[in-house]
Parts: sequence; structure tokens; C-alpha cells
Amino acid sequence: MSGIYDFTAKSLAGEDVPLQRYEGRVLLIVNTASACGFTPQYKGLEALQQELGPRGFSVLGFPCNQFGGQEPGDARQIGQFCASNYAITFPMFAKIEVNGNNVHPLYQYLKNERSGLLGPSIKWNFTKFLVDRLGRVVARYAPTVKPEGLKKEIEALL
Repeated sequence: MSGIYDFTAKSLAGEDVPLQRYEGRVLLIVNTASACGFTPQYKGLEALQQELGPRGFSVLGFPCNQFGGQEPGDARQIGQFCASNYAITFPMFAKIEVNGNNVHPLYQYLKNERSGLLGPSIKWNFTKFLVDRLGRVVARYAPTVKPEGLKKEIEALL
């Protein structure tokens, strides 16, 4: 695989979604969880989506249950949680693994492109990867970095 647009991921509805669908958009790719201390970041992610989406930006959410079992639900439960608690409109994908032997190929690519402070492994939920309009991974942010704090970096790429 040579770039982000070469990957496909399953939507929460089970549809295969080629990431080529997002070509030309600035992306914020986030591993999410419904029962995490960082779960309220959904609000900031959705605010970015609402404000910057019309200018060519999209959040892509990838639920993951690898950190403290904080995403135990199935696709339907995850979708309902996101809709009823945060009115999420950005694309949410099927639950994946971001580390280990069953890591989703997209996340293997993201980690290879931008290692974290302590190496390539994802350390917790709500790690964020910023991708420019050409599909290049330009930054990686720790879970503690709030989405609203990324607005200037995102706008610079729009």
C-alpha cells in the first residue's frame, strides 16, 4: 500500500468504504470509544465537522475496544450512542484493532507514517491523525489533545 486512498474500511452499516471517497479532503482520523474519559471529545469532533466540513474537511471515527474494554458495543449500539449522545454526522466505521496482530491495515499505515512520542503503538483512545488534501499524514496528536485545539492546524490545510 502506498497511500491513504489505497485502503478500504467497513462502515458501521457493514459497507466497504474505499478511502478514495475522501480524496481531496483534509481528514482527522480518530480511534474512538463510547465509555472512555475522552469520550466527550465527540462533541469537539462534531463541532469541527459542522464548521469545517463544508470547506473540505472530514472526521473519520474508528471505534476500538483495545483500551480498557471501553468500546464493548456492537455496530448498532455504537451508532445509537453516537447519534443520541453527540448527534454525530461524520463517518463512523466498524470496530477495529489499532495495535497487535490484527491491526487494521489503515492504522498500520498511519502509525508507520507518524510515530508517537513513545513509538508507533497507539497508547489510548482518541489518538488523532491529521491528513492533508493529498493524503499525506502530516501530524499525530495524543488523546489529551482536544479537537477544538486543532482548528488552526486543520484550517491551514483547507
